[in-house]
Amino acid sequence: MSAQLNKCQAFSEMHRRENAWLIPNPWDVGSARVLQGLGFEALATTSSGFAYTLGRSDGSVSLEEKLAHCRQLCTATSIPVNADFENGFSDDCSTLQDNVRRMVETGVAGLSIEDFSRDSHTLYSFQESVERIQVAAESIKLTKIPVLLTARAENLLRGVDDLDDTIRRLQAYSAAGADVLYAPGINSLDQLREVCAAIDKPFNVLAPLLRTATVAEMSAAGATRISTGGALSWAAVNPLLVAGKEMLQQGTFAWLSGMASSKEVRSLLDKK
Repeated sequence: MSAQLNKCQAFSEMHRRENAWLIPNPWDVGSARVLQGLGFEALATTSSGFAYTLGRSDGSVSLEEKLAHCRQLCTATSIPVNADFENGFSDDCSTLQDNVRRMVETGVAGLSIEDFSRDSHTLYSFQESVERIQVAAESIKLTKIPVLLTARAENLLRGVDDLDDTIRRLQAYSAAGADVLYAPGINSLDQLREVCAAIDKPFNVLAPLLRTATVAEMSAAGATRISTGGALSWAAVNPLLVAGKEMLQQGTFAWLSGMASSKEVRSLLDKK
């Protein structure tokens, strides 16, 4: 319990920094340990990256698998972990409340809840979405563990091109008890500035959708933390595709020149 409380305190303090900071998304224990070894101060899970490790597509893992994955990452690292908890694995609010409690028990320092249903593949209504954030916030409060709640407005990412609705939802989620706000579909610094100017909580931005922007530029636009989503896992998969195709099509092994140093990786895995 004390280790989790220390992580929660450190995570909360990071959100009060003047400048934005990076929170990369590992997909398994090895990538989490390597990223910690490199010097990152916090990590966030990725639903798509984790699903890939199971040979599945995003949104297809079970609640039990998700909980076990987060528990493994928290146990294997000594820095705060934020869980991508998707929609909390339930459309029902009473079940959502229990699921959030169970996620807190894994040792995470933060968790996100999105306003998109895994089952119906549609956005929740405005009122239902607000109620769900209230339920998640209350569930965390009842645990007496100060896990940070991130509320995600998914509309831009799900094809609803309405920034005003995004802002309206984020403002309501803040009032409902969210500690951090997130709209992963933002794809320009202008959008980022407009959203950050309209909200009163720390904001998470998804870097791959603003790939030409720097950390400094996103920070100046109002971002608090910068995550990578599933991008690191797909960046790691690409060399596998390249190597596999080369061997099959050319019968050569030039890809060996791009291998990571096993010695360097071992040193990063061993860092505490």
